[in-house]
Amino acid sequence: MNRKNGRHFDGFCPALALVLRLGLLYAAWLLCRIVFFLQNRAEIGPLAASELPGLLHGSLVFDTVSILYVNSLFIVLSLVPLRLRERRWYGTMLFWLFSVANALALIVNVSDGVYYHYAKKRFTSDELSYLGNNDNTGTVLLKALAENWYVALFAAGLIAALVWAYRRIRVAPSRIRSNTAYALIHLPALLVAVGLSIGGIRGGFSRQTRPITLSNATLYTASSPKANLILSNPFCMLRTLGNRSIAYTEFFDDRTLEAIYTPIHRPEAAAGDSLAFGDRNIVIFILESFSSEHSALLNPDLYPDGHGYTPFLDSLMREGYYFQNAFANGHKSIEALPSVLSSIPSYRTPFVLMPQALAPMKALPALLAEKGYKTSFFNGSGRGSMGFGAYAAQAGVQDYYSREDYEKRCGTDDFDGYWGIWDEPFLQYMSRVLSETPQPFFASAFTLSSHHPFVVPEKYAATLPEGKTKVHKGVAYTDLALRRFMETSSREPWYENTIFVFVADHVSSETFAPKTLTPTGNTQIICLIYTPDGSLRGVNRSVAQQIDLMPTLLGLTGYDRPYFAFGRDVLRETDREPMVSNYAGGTYQGITDSLVLFFDGERTLSAYLRSDTLQKNDISGIRTPALEAAERDLKARLQQYYRHVKQKDYLAE
Repeated sequence: MNRKNGRHFDGFCPALALVLRLGLLYAAWLLCRIVFFLQNRAEIGPLAASELPGLLHGSLVFDTVSILYVNSLFIVLSLVPLRLRERRWYGTMLFWLFSVANALALIVNVSDGVYYHYAKKRFTSDELSYLGNNDNTGTVLLKALAENWYVALFAAGLIAALVWAYRRIRVAPSRIRSNTAYALIHLPALLVAVGLSIGGIRGGFSRQTRPITLSNATLYTASSPKANLILSNPFCMLRTLGNRSIAYTEFFDDRTLEAIYTPIHRPEAAAGDSLAFGDRNIVIFILESFSSEHSALLNPDLYPDGHGYTPFLDSLMREGYYFQNAFANGHKSIEALPSVLSSIPSYRTPFVLMPQALAPMKALPALLAEKGYKTSFFNGSGRGSMGFGAYAAQAGVQDYYSREDYEKRCGTDDFDGYWGIWDEPFLQYMSRVLSETPQPFFASAFTLSSHHPFVVPEKYAATLPEGKTKVHKGVAYTDLALRRFMETSSREPWYENTIFVFVADHVSSETFAPKTLTPTGNTQIICLIYTPDGSLRGVNRSVAQQIDLMPTLLGLTGYDRPYFAFGRDVLRETDREPMVSNYAGGTYQGITDSLVLFFDGERTLSAYLRSDTLQKNDISGIRTPALEAAERDLKARLQQYYRHVKQKDYLAE
């Protein structure tokens, strides 16, 4: 026995011991949040003193839910009003339950800081499906662990400290001899704990309180990055498990909704249309992490010497048609494919991970196949990587070329050790395959090399620019690989008769300019269309997005039948207001030519002028006609999206 204040100290009563042990977890979660902020302070931004009370309040709410989710069984077993809990084996069981469950939870919570840096979102159950669809997950995780060894060391130290402190909070044996009295005296503590736990998990005790969700973080801050600071795991992961229901607000009746916005397109053939090129080949390059920030042409303010990291793409922009203000509809590669190929964005959940994504649809490859196009998809990863093959097939792709196909033809020496075949040799292989493909054809390729862990072939390591961030060397390498592809292909007969599209899958995790750290700047990408004969040239300064590519390309081929697409033909559908919509940090983002608004599904949280690139001056309180119109348009887009997803309806008929 220990002595405390000169008296024997046998330990604490069970209820107080439980409170102290749970208190250890609040301290641990607070330390995790501090580390999360230090890892991502550039993206989150500075914390003003006036913001701290709201942030701390919100953090306490979400930490409570996380701790209760993980420790609900431990809480019940700690307070069960039976004398067996004083047995040694029972105490050992509680110790291991507490230690293992919270060690796993803290590992997830600490890892979240690393993951957020790349994905700009918290780790949720969606990522479990994403990781399961990759055959290189183990390799990438080990690489990330090696790069972030100090985070792993912090997690190990935190878990060790938690275990050490737990052992020093002992439960005193009861002096009550009657088993009945023992149960009656200790039962109220269990009932109170269960009641408090239910209220804590729901986020309150009012009958009107709905179970707390990720979007509740915006109640404590209007800033999306700071809302992610408030959130904690494992709440984010457990709260999204099995979340397959489609719930949305119906803002408008059917007639009004169709008048504001509809995904049904009814093009008409126009005689003498100079922008209807007919059945040209189409080649789309989906470029890993090609942020707008990499381009000197798109960002002359960032590169006063005129030298960025995409010199070849910049040269194509000058000779082709490019989008000054293009944005991604998602933050992950698996969200890019449906956006580009099917004109279907992703919001709360990546579209391809939703069971409703399996419904019939007619994507761009399928519509072109009906016109006699041969369709293909090229990806240097393994055949099952990221679920690309499955979605490409659903979109109407007939031939899928992967790492396995490359290595059968070209050998096994060009594997990058992490993701797949280096971009340069794989794109040369693609050029040879296209030369063997009958025209007209549609082909899409997904590049790999400009991705974590940011390595390039050894022969280029000393010649490519180091850049301002870790990704720039890889971006410069992929830009070089694209140059070599176009040089090789320019000698082939199909080249002049082809429309080339270059579009990023999402922005890079690595940024350096303050304007790219806002939720809006953090979705701005490179996007251009190039025709070798110069038949399409110019710059589009209105906002555009990945989902606009399918309607625009159908228009360029002269497609004149009804089709389903959430985007717009930027060259013809001038009656459709340009608006980008995506999901950023737990809120919907609507971007127009004049302003940006952030919307939680029910109300506008904040709004900024487009000229306010650092988003310092919230104008949501000034209900201007432009803000009213943008809010109305975004509401209609969200209602149409969730309505069609819920009904699994993606056909014009």
